[in-house]
Amino acid sequence: MLPPLKPIAMKERISMIFIEYGEIDVLDGAFIVIDKTGVRTHIPIGSIMLEPGTRVSHRAAALAARVGTLLVWVGEAGVRLYASGQPGGARSDRLLYQAKLALDDQARLKVVRKMYELRFGEAPPERRSVEQLRGIEGARVKKTYDNLAKRHGVQWHGRRYDATDWDSSDLPNTCLSAATACLYGITEAAVLAAGYAPAVGFIHTGKPQSFVYDIADIVKFETVVPVAFKIAAKNPPQSQAERQVRLACRDVFRETKLLGKIIPMIEEVLSAGGLEPPKPPKESVAPAIKDTENLGDAGHRH
Repeated sequence: MLPPLKPIAMKERISMIFIEYGEIDVLDGAFIVIDKTGVRTHIPIGSIMLEPGTRVSHRAAALAARVGTLLVWVGEAGVRLYASGQPGGARSDRLLYQAKLALDDQARLKVVRKMYELRFGEAPPERRSVEQLRGIEGARVKKTYDNLAKRHGVQWHGRRYDATDWDSSDLPNTCLSAATACLYGITEAAVLAAGYAPAVGFIHTGKPQSFVYDIADIVKFETVVPVAFKIAAKNPPQSQAERQVRLACRDVFRETKLLGKIIPMIEEVLSAGGLEPPKPPKESVAPAIKDTENLGDAGHRH
């Protein structure tokens, strides 16, 4: 008998893999992808990005939940993110802590200020509201895009795209959309593995991945945006640009060991709120079976 499967810590994983026109199944306790000719190929545990034409078996979904692998349903070339699977019930104490910070105006402002500081390498101006900080951030982001475009020799007319018609975007914006989708996938995997809710954001609100956008924006300009402009500068055909961006992002994630950095970053950002995690009520019932030591992250199912 094989030993029971356990989640692998995020920092020890291969970042992600994209699957298109295949079926994800399980063989000998490991994920496999079956192509249209019936060839079976083992794939590593990580985040599996499911592009159009991909099917997932029940066994594969069950294995993903057991070992903490995130399944993400994305559009062609990853330029859209539709939905994701929970890699193993997020812990309620983390969720309540995140919600407590988001609902406290002073704590939320402190968290936003910390996000700003990490993103731009300097403390934001004092006595500014979240709305004012968002405006300052927008101006700096626009300038950063302009500077990176000039550095890579890319003709840039601003960040413009139509979510209902991605093909209408110019080459630089197509590359940026593909790159940010990759970043959102790996960030959401880390958010869920840390035990937090992707939807409970501090700067972004009202979206299923609001907190994912918050965290991804902190590292976006030092990771995937330069990659997107670098590919756009080569002026590849539109149909090939997205795949080149994905492969380049994958390499950057590996080189920078991004997965191992995101979870500590989340903890640092939330701790800036200055609130203690909420304690369970006295009348609450403790778990009948306590968690044992586990190799995975806080949000993985034990």
